[in-house]
Amino acid sequence: QVQLVESGGGLVQAGGSPRLSCAASGSIYSVNAMGWYRQAPGKQRELVASITTTGSTNYADSVKGRFTISRDNAKNTVYLEMNNLKPEDTAVYYCNADIIRSVTFRRMDAWGQGTQVTVSS
Repeated sequence: QVQLVESGGGLVQAGGSPRLSCAASGSIYSVNAMGWYRQAPGKQRELVASITTTGSTNYADSVKGRFTISRDNAKNTVYLEMNNLKPEDTAVYYCNADIIRSVTFRRMDAWGQGTQVTVSS
């Protein structure tokens, strides 16, 4: 079994700088790309940022220059540092990881349970 457990988020004032964390655990052989998605009420889930095992990153235009994604490969953990938050950043943030499972070596697209980030103006 594989789990992604997120932490961080909550109620933040506009301009705040919270950090989200997501740790992958369980029957894992390796973790490939990791990323963060978000889903605001009434909207589709969208990619916020992603990072490869070698540190190459990709960001949504709406967060470029404000958010930074990073990872600790030894801990199978990905982080999202969010700066200068805006009310439009309010959403449920989901962690995602491309995982190779141990024993079976099957590829798995794993998701966290989501963490709410609410930005007050």
